[in-house]
Amino acid sequence: MASILCLETSTEVCSVALAIDGIIVEEREDKSGKNHALLLTCFAEEVMKAQNRPFQQLDAVAVSGGPGSYTGLRIGVSTAKGLCYAAGLPLIAIPSLEAMAYHVISDTYATGIGNNEPLFYCPMIDARRMEVYAAIYNQKMQLIRNIRADIIDHLSFSEFLVNHKILFFGNGADKCKTSIQHPNALFLDNITTSASHMAELAEKACQNHIFVDVAYYEPFYLKDFVATIPTKNIFHSNTIG
Repeated sequence: MASILCLETSTEVCSVALAIDGIIVEEREDKSGKNHALLLTCFAEEVMKAQNRPFQQLDAVAVSGGPGSYTGLRIGVSTAKGLCYAAGLPLIAIPSLEAMAYHVISDTYATGIGNNEPLFYCPMIDARRMEVYAAIYNQKMQLIRNIRADIIDHLSFSEFLVNHKILFFGNGADKCKTSIQHPNALFLDNITTSASHMAELAEKACQNHIFVDVAYYEPFYLKDFVATIPTKNIFHSNTIG
């Protein structure tokens, strides 16, 4: 029976959950999207304190491995590494899209989607403008199409939609509704990334000793970070100091 602290920061959601044997026993979550650096460590401490457990009693720390927000992923992985170093724990990385897909596929009652008809599942994370990070899974959690960045238009996923119904969900799916209007395109609302979705996958990884290198692990950013210049420069200067 493994005790795993799960951290999810790949989107606007800052989430921490303590799982025992793959079952959530304590969690904290904030969806404001602005306080990951402030809240993540506090949430981790609150969760452990609420269960009266020191970090040293954990079997592992699991972190969302991307894709997603560059800054969010950096905060999550840095925090996870710090906890692992301090307590001498192994690190597990769970792909963000895989965790969302696993939640929807495995919890058909909660999501309102039955499993009588074969579906493909497409979790989506907002990548700004009309771009999303997405992948396609079948009902057995097999990857049908690899994770990539998609610029959404009326032809998006048409090669799959012609023969399969696809369920789109995640914080990137809302902006796709007006563009993807194929009769085989279905949309499931209110599915977000969450540390609670990582618990069973993290448990399986821990039992199979699937860990990443604490020193060298880097999250899957998918795209390089691009710094932008503010439209309003308070110094009224055209140079960057």
